[in-house]
This record gives sequence, C-alpha cells and structure tokens, in this order.
Amino acid sequence: MRERTLDRVRKLLAKAERTDNEHERATFMAAASSLMARHGIDSLDPAEPRRGPRDRVVVLPDPWAREKARLVSLVAQAVRCRPLLIGRGEGGQRVHIFGFTSDLERADVLATSLLLQMASGLARVSLPPDVTAVRAYRRSWLLGFTDEVHRLLSQAEARAEAQAPGVGTALVLADRRAEVERAVAAQYPRVRTVRPRTSGTGYRDGAEAGRRADLGRTGMDAAAPRELPGQASG
Repeated sequence: MRERTLDRVRKLLAKAERTDNEHERATFMAAASSLMARHGIDSLDPAEPRRGPRDRVVVLPDPWAREKARLVSLVAQAVRCRPLLIGRGEGGQRVHIFGFTSDLERADVLATSLLLQMASGLARVSLPPDVTAVRAYRRSWLLGFTDEVHRLLSQAEARAEAQAPGVGTALVLADRRAEVERAVAAQYPRVRTVRPRTSGTGYRDGAEAGRRADLGRTGMDAAAPRELPGQASG
C-alpha cells in the first residue's frame, strides 16, 4: 500500500480502538474499511499474478487463541487471501495465510486492529443475569463478533469490486484467485473443513458488537489443514 494511504487507514483504526463511543467507532471503522477496500482495487497490477502470491504464518497466543485465529482467518479471507488453520505451535494457534502482497498487508492491518477491538469489547461485556456458563457465553460472543465483522467486511469488498470500471478488474481478480489456489494446493493437497460449535448464549450479543465495528458490511492433523466452511474458501 502507498504509505500515505496506509497512514490514513492506521489513524482511523487507532481512533476506533481508543473510543468508547459506539457511534464514533462505527464511523471510524466504516471510513477505514471503505478506504481499504477501494485501495485494494485501485492498487491491482495486471502483472502481479506472474510474480506469484506470498504466504505467512500468524501465531495467536492464549487466551482465546482459537477464537483469535478464527478472526484472523476470516478477515484474511474477506480481503481475498486464503487462510488455513494449521493448529497449535510456536506458543499459540497458527494460521497459514496465502495471498498477494497488497492483500496480505490489508489483512494484517485490519486483523491487528480488530483483535484489539474484540478484546476490549469482550472486556466491557456485562453478562446477562441468567447466564451461568460464563466461558461458553464469552466464547459464543467472540464467534458472533467475528462472523458479523466478516459479513460486513466482505460486503465492503464486494461494493468496491462492483464499482470498479471496466472488465479488466474481474479478469485480474480471477487470475489472482487461481494463483492463490495453486499455491495452497502445492503445500496442502488435502484440506478438511471444520465448523465451530457454539454452546453459549452470547452469539447474538457478539454479532451486535461486530455490527457496531461497522466494517461496511480452529487443532488439526499435519496432513490435513483446516478451513472454515464456505467462508474460508475465497
């Protein structure tokens, strides 16, 4: 990303992280996500698929390592990367992310901010009086937050793609997706799908918190990394 654009996005995300005002947070996040999505389209380079995608492994520490890994995975997938959950190692849950450099950078900036917002949001949660399984409630809150953020962020990306002029954008994106899929298959010929289970009652509250972030809207065996159903195949 051009440094000027990256600096603007980071400043907007920092404001969203600091404020306790939900309306202000939604405003800052909407502006940041819109700018990030537009830049993702504007910076497309037709020659980039010939240079090939890159990959990186992100390690998410406890507490809530699995839930953090799921957030990172879905944020990456929403911005045209391909994430795989590859289990524990190096002190936390690992996510192996494949994508082109500009998309990997966007995933990193967004996930870093959203991890902070998710943690601060969970810390502020007031448990409903009828909740007895506290950990289950908190886990389902985290899952709800993540799913809603993914939905909103994916919508912002889809709007930016739809508003791009001409047919060249669609062709470039198709080339990039094909290259990313080939890179994944070269390292992981077998991938199995998992779906997280929710046992608490906090999912709806977490989804509402994710909606207020307003982005415009997992252990494994070594031979078969895992992806999230449907959402992690993009």
